[in-house]
Amino acid sequence: MPRAIAILLLGCSAVGAAEPKAEIGEVKFTQADKANKVPELYRMDDRTFAYELKPKYSLPNAEVDVFSLTFPSAVKTASAANNTVYAEYYQPRKAGKHPAVIVLDILDGAQVVSRAEALWLAQHDIPALVVFMAYYGPRREPGSKERLLSTDIEKSVANVRQTVLDCRLATAWLESRPEVDALKLGVLGTSLGSFVGGVFGGVEPKIKSVNLLLGGGDLVESFSGHPIALAVLPILRLAGVTTPKLKKLIDPVDPITYAGQLKNKKLLLIAASNDDVVPPVATKKLWEATGKPEMIWVEATHVGSALYLFQMMRAVIKNVKE
Repeated sequence: MPRAIAILLLGCSAVGAAEPKAEIGEVKFTQADKANKVPELYRMDDRTFAYELKPKYSLPNAEVDVFSLTFPSAVKTASAANNTVYAEYYQPRKAGKHPAVIVLDILDGAQVVSRAEALWLAQHDIPALVVFMAYYGPRREPGSKERLLSTDIEKSVANVRQTVLDCRLATAWLESRPEVDALKLGVLGTSLGSFVGGVFGGVEPKIKSVNLLLGGGDLVESFSGHPIALAVLPILRLAGVTTPKLKKLIDPVDPITYAGQLKNKKLLLIAASNDDVVPPVATKKLWEATGKPEMIWVEATHVGSALYLFQMMRAVIKNVKE
């Protein structure tokens, strides 16, 4: 049904048998990670990886074509489904080279937010690649309870690391595209995606613009009084995980850890002043730690910030294109 609605509202047409066949190719990932001071946890050896790009549907009214992209994950896990990276590529039809952005979704993983953002970007001549995070969508075995985040802190950190490494490979794929300006690559993350995007944007040297919506940093301290934390912390303490130990475990996936690297990016932070999910103090701390970059506040709750989507996306597009 969602696909049918999209066809009716956006004038899109499903790709049929007469459409071009899948594009199968290889991409070289080449990085001087040590020389570029990429944190050791996120370093990768040079490699060549295969990919498959399939036409999914076209949006003639929006002048955008959408493709499905798959390639092997940078990390091999016990889950076969999670070992393939799935992504959706929103390609504008306008000729020439354009800035491009990797888009990361919110916690629920339905990709509604990320797809809407990607379409918006593509309509403004910015190719956008929605990357499914570890254990999201088709990366989760049917019936599995695996999630990117859980009370197993070490597993959650490993899952975020896998997602960041997969985004690094996705960056190499974008860089190889003829329609992409490889010198103007960025990331857009919303809510959970902003936390992962903050880490990825900080550790990937080729990412120039980092756009973080409804996120922040200094996670342990910022969330210490949050209802979810108040419910989980006693369980962790029973397991011997003290607050200092928790902070040490989470630091590798906390955007504020990479504040020094983020200072050198075109960083845009957007937060909701009445956010009831991500404490506003988390954004303030990341803003201060990264040298007080461009910051936009919307007077809304976490979900209510959707009313400001136009304003937020205009700011993102400006930051990406500058």
